[in-house]
Amino acid sequence: MNKTDKVAVCSRSFSKNPVLRAELQARYEQVTFNETGRQLEGDELIAFLQGHDKAITALERINDHVLAALPELKVIGKYGVGLDMIDLDAMRRHGKRLGWTSGVNKRSASELTLAFAIAMLRHVPAANREVLEGTWRQLMGGLLSGRTVGIIGCGNIGKDLVRLLQPFGCPILVNDIRDYPDFYAEYAIEAVSMEELLARADVVTLHVPLDDSTRGMLTAELLALMKPTSILINAARGGLVDEAALKRALMERRIAAAAFDVFANEPPQDRELLQLKNFLATPHIGGSAEEAVLAMGRAAIGGLDTNQIP
Repeated sequence: MNKTDKVAVCSRSFSKNPVLRAELQARYEQVTFNETGRQLEGDELIAFLQGHDKAITALERINDHVLAALPELKVIGKYGVGLDMIDLDAMRRHGKRLGWTSGVNKRSASELTLAFAIAMLRHVPAANREVLEGTWRQLMGGLLSGRTVGIIGCGNIGKDLVRLLQPFGCPILVNDIRDYPDFYAEYAIEAVSMEELLARADVVTLHVPLDDSTRGMLTAELLALMKPTSILINAARGGLVDEAALKRALMERRIAAAAFDVFANEPPQDRELLQLKNFLATPHIGGSAEEAVLAMGRAAIGGLDTNQIP
């Protein structure tokens, strides 16, 4: 670590956090924070990063155009666990180093998923809306306990969700491109195909990264396999689900409900989807727990010292 290195912090939430600001400034003498309140992109992002040796990025899109304009930038510390906003091939071509730690916000994301499942099974958003509109009636919901949960992607967050589900006695189905036989055996998990998981699960939840192999993975055809009583949760990445097909399935009650924290375009513009009574939307808050913010921020600070080219 060189205390004289100039560091630019693109992330808005990192820039607003007094603990992370103090910890970073204790290590580096020259730090520029994003005080605009906006997510920086394109030429504005380049202008912000110019003249800096190191950067901390979050949802900013780091591509060849950006990197080509920043020959002095040596390393990026990634704030958060998703890498879909960073062109890793471009990082390698330009010789930039990347400091990234997986799983640092896993409990924040898995707890939100659990909250979504219970809220939708008990019709919490719809019941709240009715009370605010002056209607007082008891909507009949169901328990999470004993229901079959299908987890698509059993990485850090998927595994953490499995642990959180243990008191509920839920049979758990998993679909993943990797095999975790010891973990599956420990928690009596059944590894199945995507089609079987969608057909059998009462709650389907996504926990995969966004890349060329997962983009649009839940097509209209696959959504049609889900039970009309089932619930779909996406607290992973926007772009994994055909949102237009999901809207049709929800409107026609071919899927009971869905809860999304992430969208293909954020903020989402499909007001018809957002206003459905059986749909819950939150503004990408999966990592927005105080504890997770500190963990992600400290991992990003540590990542500024990496010697690894991705």
